[in-house]
Amino acid sequence: MVTPAGKRDVITHLREAFEVSERRACRSLNIDRSLVRYQSVRPTDDHIRARLRVLSVERKRFGYRRLHILLAREGFHLNHKKLRRLYKEEGLAVRKRNGRKRAIGTRAPIAVPSRVNERWSLDFVSDSFMDGRRFRMLCVVDDHSRECLALVADTSIGGHRLARELDQVISTRGKPHTIVSDNGTEMTSNIMLKWQEDTKINWHYIAPGKPMQNGFIESFNGKLRDECFERDPV
Repeated sequence: MVTPAGKRDVITHLREAFEVSERRACRSLNIDRSLVRYQSVRPTDDHIRARLRVLSVERKRFGYRRLHILLAREGFHLNHKKLRRLYKEEGLAVRKRNGRKRAIGTRAPIAVPSRVNERWSLDFVSDSFMDGRRFRMLCVVDDHSRECLALVADTSIGGHRLARELDQVISTRGKPHTIVSDNGTEMTSNIMLKWQEDTKINWHYIAPGKPMQNGFIESFNGKLRDECFERDPV
């Protein structure tokens, strides 16, 4: 079915190509003249489009759903269907991955913490049981005191579980000012973005392929592997 915009284009083409009046062109195609003369009253939403473009550059791997959460934080309240339309019209669709991680979040250097709870670091350590089954261990460290705040081992730890474990640590330890992590799917999921919004905690994503930007947790993970994951020699 031809859209109203398409019908208007057809009428314009007929008038220019055959030099006929609007009335005659509409009559020949059985199109109402009111459709041709209609002027859209839809707002341009230039301010939303501009902010959407900026956020899409800052968060290169975020689709319209996660950008919708970020816009809502800044006071842009709009229906997700409208945001999807604007997102497509601006040509901001995320390209498919080709096996190479791309940067999301900010790449600004972070300062060395000067007090407890100023900054936490978290990461996952993976290994396998003797029968070949894989498991993961969530590690959370206070960058100032070098204290391990949580060690959670399970065969699967998703966004919901990560949020619950962090809430449990916060209930006994208090909220940190900043949390540092890599760009894993658990950390960048909609669940964790909503959790960041609810808790008002800053979240710093390191640049992909730069683990030493999260050096405190990398150092802890190395010692953890040496002490706990060492296998007996064959």
